Amino acid sequence: MAEDPENWPYADLSGHPAALAVQAIAAALQNVMAEQGLSFRRLAEVSGVNRQTVNDVAVGRCWPDVATIAQLEAGLGIRLWPDPPVRPKRS
Repeated sequence: MAEDPENWPYADLSGHPAALAVQAIAAALQNVMAEQGLSFRRLAEVSGVNRQTVNDVAVGRCWPDVATIAQLEAGLGIRLWPDPPVRPKRS
């Protein structure tokens, strides 16, 4: 969960290995909801994810499981999961 809720999804969670992925998912979720003019209630309707869960994921009160991410992606018609970081090629 976000230890710094005022700065979510940009809070410093460097001590958590999955933090970057979860923050990227929350930021993408917030952005697409704003772009599409979606409320938490409407996203819950189109994705099948409980409204409170959608809200909790967006504001960092919980970290979503893979099934929840998949449902949100299907409901939104976009990918929320971030691309993996590019690793430099070894010579």
